[in-house]
Amino acid sequence: MEKEFGPEYASVEDTGFVVKYKASCYCQAVQIEVCADPVDAKICHCRACQRLHGAPMQLAAIFHKHDVRITRGVDGLRFYNSEQKLEARILPCKVSCGLCGTPIADEGRRMWLTFPSLFDFGSPPKVPRAFRPTCHIFYGSRMIDMRDDLPKWSGHKNNSEMIS
Repeated sequence: MEKEFGPEYASVEDTGFVVKYKASCYCQAVQIEVCADPVDAKICHCRACQRLHGAPMQLAAIFHKHDVRITRGVDGLRFYNSEQKLEARILPCKVSCGLCGTPIADEGRRMWLTFPSLFDFGSPPKVPRAFRPTCHIFYGSRMIDMRDDLPKWSGHKNNSEMIS
């Protein structure tokens, strides 16, 4: 029996939970299921994401916590609170696999931000429209220019200035 992740998440015993998408870390020690499309998807260019992901940007799909359940690997998760620089599940925090180190999610106070590259969309992948980004955030911290038609925000979407 897998340990529950938290009361705000779907239970592994919930028979009414209809799996829509499955995701896993690189080594598959951590496995996740979601029962809904993401509510949004964004490309983040903030310095924390750049450093913690080792990439110039991070694409995140955002889910309500009650639409997410971790079916395997709860005990092997690592947590890191970047604001306090502590290895602890203090929200908001980064969640990764303790075995292979794959970044799994950014666990917010109300939402679960995970990465479309973790999902099994087939081969070659056919990424559903709901996982495609709607905007860039923290674009002022970008390492490379993005030539697309997506809105580019200086901070959070709808809470900062647009960058042209």
